[in-house]
Amino acid sequence: MSTVLPAAGWSGAMLGLAASIVLALLGFRAQRNPGRVRHARLRVTAWCMFGGGVLSMSALVGALLTDNFAMSYVAEVHSRSTPLFFTITSAWASLGGSLVLWTLVLAGYTAVVARQVRSVEDRLGTGALGVMGVVGTFFFGLVTTVANPFTIMANPPADGPGANPLLRDHIMVAFHPPMLYLGFVGFTVPFAFAMSALLLRRGGVDWLRRSRRAGLVAWSFLTGGLVLGAWWSYEVLGWGGYWAWDPVENAALIPWLVATAFLHSAVVQVKRGMLQSWNFVLVLATFALTILGTFLTRSSVVVSVHSFSQSAVGPALLGFFVLVLGGGFTLFALRGERMASQSRPERLASREGVFLVNNLLLTVFAFVVLTGTVYPVLVEAVTGAQVSVGRPFFDRMAVPLSLGLLLAMGIGPFTPYRHATLGVMWTRLRVPLLTASSAAAAMVLAGVRDPGVVLVMFLVTGSVAATVRQLVVTVPQPRPAAVWRLLRSQRAYWGGQLAHLGVAVVALAIVSSSAFAQRATVTLDRGASAEFAGYSLTFEKTERHELSDRTSTDAHIVLRQGDRVVRVAEPRLNAFAGRPQAVGQPSVWPGAAQDVYVALGALEDDRVVLNLYRYPLMSWLWAGGALVAAGGFWAVSGRPRRKTEEAAAEVVARA
Repeated sequence: MSTVLPAAGWSGAMLGLAASIVLALLGFRAQRNPGRVRHARLRVTAWCMFGGGVLSMSALVGALLTDNFAMSYVAEVHSRSTPLFFTITSAWASLGGSLVLWTLVLAGYTAVVARQVRSVEDRLGTGALGVMGVVGTFFFGLVTTVANPFTIMANPPADGPGANPLLRDHIMVAFHPPMLYLGFVGFTVPFAFAMSALLLRRGGVDWLRRSRRAGLVAWSFLTGGLVLGAWWSYEVLGWGGYWAWDPVENAALIPWLVATAFLHSAVVQVKRGMLQSWNFVLVLATFALTILGTFLTRSSVVVSVHSFSQSAVGPALLGFFVLVLGGGFTLFALRGERMASQSRPERLASREGVFLVNNLLLTVFAFVVLTGTVYPVLVEAVTGAQVSVGRPFFDRMAVPLSLGLLLAMGIGPFTPYRHATLGVMWTRLRVPLLTASSAAAAMVLAGVRDPGVVLVMFLVTGSVAATVRQLVVTVPQPRPAAVWRLLRSQRAYWGGQLAHLGVAVVALAIVSSSAFAQRATVTLDRGASAEFAGYSLTFEKTERHELSDRTSTDAHIVLRQGDRVVRVAEPRLNAFAGRPQAVGQPSVWPGAAQDVYVALGALEDDRVVLNLYRYPLMSWLWAGGALVAAGGFWAVSGRPRRKTEEAAAEVVARA
């Protein structure tokens, strides 16, 4: 049994590799000469690729569950004392396993695309399958060579060290990494259709329509992954924050920004036949940036709590990134004249113009974050000197760009196509502007003097009011059933508005939790108390708990308001076997109005050092992020509408 599962896992990866190579060959051959390829072969090959991914992941999980330390990956990340839940999540807790998960997700997307390609005469679809086969060849190739987790050890240990403590200390490990992978890998689909369209010298909107659902699904999963990652950081790391502009955090944010620009400009191309070149550039950049993000995570070229150890995977990923970037944009340059849109925005004062400004802001934002992230790496590679780009740089650049995006988000969906007159805009935005002005004035009267906070409140309130007004004037009857029918009949539009509403809530939560936060560090002897944020905190005792995989030491901190006990906070230190340093775990008391956050600075039997934080409206950050992701999923819910390329071209011509 000790060698059966490793052999099965490696065989699955080899099956996936062979199927990917064959799929690439068949897909491109069918694109050039459909009559020489049978459709059934394409579909069977795609399902063999998926079967290889399933077999590899099943063998990996099975080896973890059976304590098969003869497999190198199990010996690296597992221990017999690890609980069942975290044993399963260890399947993606390190480099090799994470790439196995990547190949499984990629194979799943490929199988879905193969199911939608109903004939070899669908040259756009078969070409996309060929591109996905090339991508699959690379990643299955990594799993079978430099990142092979199925290697059999000659002298296996009796037990292992277990996963990184941060990866077995919170339930979020089961959701955050898979959601990020579903997002990252999902952008392979629009990339594949874009490359296929370029190979065919075919513009138009067909490739956008064919990949729209996959792009939105990937964007929604990546949004959820980013939010859950911030929540995980907030709940686990104990530093009191949720976003530190960590290089690997940035590596996930950058493609999200570019993908957001792509989704917006795709709407303009479908509706008005404009920004086609933008869409090709943005989708190529999005996929290339997912590869760059994977390189940053798995090469250790940056110092991060997220990065894996040094390995030969880094150079391979960097080479693939250069290949994707160089090959994709070279092909685009060769087809550039054919891909240029025939029409351009008539005026900046139009929905097309606002969307163009929105795209410029998003791409500049992405470029700024990318520059700040890779600049230290490039300087060290060229000169050997170590430099750092800190949070002040990112904050100074992000704030004005974010304000511009909030403004564009507020007025864009309500601006007419072609030309927006002042009278029309005043009619549509009069109530939202008055509402926003009232909210901003109320904040000033309440004593808020920070102009940034007041401006964000103005923009957020205006955006929400504009969405509500649009719903009120659009719904035929003011009844829940009528509203529900409207939301279902126009899923794409109202999914976008739901996402915009979520962004507004996120912006309000960020500025409130930042501008009005309270922080303090106190040292308490046993039985002593301190005052913080309207609460009295008393250190009562410590307790030690022996668990299967750790020793947990809690500090009991009683929070009172007056004589009433409102909360018993239990920040703790977790000491894992085989790990020299204990890991802190804060105690968070969430609420609709504020969070109270208690983290350990130091812990002794009779004395404790506490880092205390109070964050207004922090819970709204997670709720807003969930709304953003839900908006994306709502936009793609329901049955897809099938349109031929000719019908789509006719729609654009009439627009």
